[in-house]
Amino acid sequence: QVQLVESGGGWVQAGGSLRLSCAASGSIVSINVMGWYRQAPGKQRELVATVTSGGSTNYADSVKGRFTISRDNAKNTVYLQMNSLKPEDTAVYYCNANVMTPTPYGYRFLEVWGQGTLVTVSS
Repeated sequence: QVQLVESGGGWVQAGGSLRLSCAASGSIVSINVMGWYRQAPGKQRELVATVTSGGSTNYADSVKGRFTISRDNAKNTVYLQMNSLKPEDTAVYYCNANVMTPTPYGYRFLEVWGQGTLVTVSS
């Protein structure tokens, strides 16, 4: 079993900053891609940013230049630094990881989601 535990959500005024963290634990051999997604009320879940184990990053156009994703491979942790927050950034933010786990016969890959953390940006 693999779990992702997020922290760092909360309330902030427009223009402010928040930092989200997500730590993976359990039977982990390696983690390829880690990322953040968000879901606003009445909307579909959307990609925010991803980072590979090698450090390559990808961002949604709506957050480029404001958000920065990073990870600590030794700690199996991914971070999302969010600056210049806007009311439209209000959403539940979910951590996601593509994890290699051991099996009695070898390895398998699992896609794992965190429970979500609420970010509220007031105008």
